[in-house]
Amino acid sequence: MRRGRRELVKDVKINHAKKSKKMSSEEMEKKKKIIIRTGIVILVLIVLFIIAMIANNYIILGKNKTTNLVINNNNVTTDLRNEIIQEDGVIYLSEKDIANFFDKHIYLEEENNKIITTYNKKIAEVSLEDNVININGANKNTSAHAIERDGVIYIPISEMTEVYDIEIGNIEETKVITMDSLDKEQKKAVVTSNLAVKSSTRFIAKTIDRIEKGDSVIVISSDGKYARIRTENGKIGYIKANKLTNEYLVREDMTEEKQIDGKINMTWDYYSEVASAPDRTGTAIEGVNVVSPSFFYIDENGSFRENVGESGENYIKWAHENGYKVWPMVSNAPAANESLEITSEIMNSYENRKQLIEQIVDACVAYDLDGINIDFENMKQEDKDLYSRFIIELTPRLHEIGMVVSVDVTAPDGGETWSMCFDRNVIGDVADYIIFMAYDQNGISSKTAGTTAGYNWIELNLVKFLQTEEIDSDKLILGIPFYTRIWTVDANGEVLRNPTVNMEDIEGVIPDGVQKTWDDELKQYYVEYQDGDYTRKMWIEDVESLKAKVSLVKENNLAGVASWQYGMETQDVWSMLKEELK
Repeated sequence: MRRGRRELVKDVKINHAKKSKKMSSEEMEKKKKIIIRTGIVILVLIVLFIIAMIANNYIILGKNKTTNLVINNNNVTTDLRNEIIQEDGVIYLSEKDIANFFDKHIYLEEENNKIITTYNKKIAEVSLEDNVININGANKNTSAHAIERDGVIYIPISEMTEVYDIEIGNIEETKVITMDSLDKEQKKAVVTSNLAVKSSTRFIAKTIDRIEKGDSVIVISSDGKYARIRTENGKIGYIKANKLTNEYLVREDMTEEKQIDGKINMTWDYYSEVASAPDRTGTAIEGVNVVSPSFFYIDENGSFRENVGESGENYIKWAHENGYKVWPMVSNAPAANESLEITSEIMNSYENRKQLIEQIVDACVAYDLDGINIDFENMKQEDKDLYSRFIIELTPRLHEIGMVVSVDVTAPDGGETWSMCFDRNVIGDVADYIIFMAYDQNGISSKTAGTTAGYNWIELNLVKFLQTEEIDSDKLILGIPFYTRIWTVDANGEVLRNPTVNMEDIEGVIPDGVQKTWDDELKQYYVEYQDGDYTRKMWIEDVESLKAKVSLVKENNLAGVASWQYGMETQDVWSMLKEELK
């Protein structure tokens, strides 16, 4: 009985083991089927992925469906506002695209039905009727003119390579148009093997072109491992940097050297329209590097006038012998009521602006000048954009002959004809320098006695220039006064008069025994005293007050200072300015 029970248990164990072995085999078979199915799915996915890559040009190179535009090695096709037109071998870009890529100040001059465009040292008039482009005053025959399609104006840019200083390539096979600025650096190299040019440096990246051993490519950049290149087909992509050899420079960057090395220390040397230029023989002004005599002005008839003569030519000779650049003033009509209408008449006509510009250019050449200081004041607010047009059109003509353009403006807050008549952002963008005349905070017409140029007022307005008006700091010159005003106020606080007092005369005006009080917000001394029934008030300009103002030049990285006017100062000013502007 015992032996039988043991045998029965043994048989059960044997049968269970056989059954377990059988089930394990079935499971293995199922696992094989799962693996096979999974493999098939993966294979299908890989095939679909490859098909997708092929369809998206990752492996097999495709062609552009539309014309691509590459400007200075950047594909800007997606930034185009309108289509590119090609007719009879001429390439047209829309006015909006020209504004986006080359000249944001381009506009239609309705007076003569021409497009006016400027770029660096060129101003061009493009007709909508005749195959002629006027470049810097000279006509050039072309094979096309500007056209209008569906309300959009198109410019024949392939006829204007001289204006925008570019070379244009038209690669018809790949539908790529290239435009390269001739003043920008360009490098080329030779490819050492057949390569696929990739859209990025990632492991999986689209092939955008194929190049062969010996092909020449433009080298845009290189980090040592990968090089960004442009192929002969106009395609921009990446290859291994070690696949390039014989790199060479096609052209260098053309950078204009600044006329003044370091901070500008300019002084206006004013004399009236009826006087002769001052004789500065034997005089040297410590630290100054620019002088601005009042050589030119617009008279009461709107005509451009010179007040140079032999004395002026001697002045220029003196300045150059002392190492000073000469940027004479050009001022508008002297009388306030005449200035408004006369300046407006000039600004409102393209032909009048053009005539004035030609006269300024001729004068600069005739007298061997170094630049011009445009000092137009008291203008109509509604002429603000037209005055900007004048500066836009003047600047390239003067740049062509190596002149510097500086423009005087007032503080961004104030009256319509004194402050609101300037578009400081445009002027600051176009001109070489914009000069903030930081004085007459309280001027001749003020009904309240106050400082001529308080530190806190200047500081606040510099923030407006740099942040609100977005003026580049290295273009902004701070104008400082060599004068103040003595205010006469009656018992009711009414201002009776406020004549200017030169810095050199201030100490002689203040009676003995009058105490000076330092105002730390204005950064200047203040005096007040009784004179009979009246109160005299003066906010003093001296070396200390000017030094505080000039500290804002370094603090804000401004271009320098301009002082109004030479001859009003005390002599210790010059050594202070020289030291502060180092």
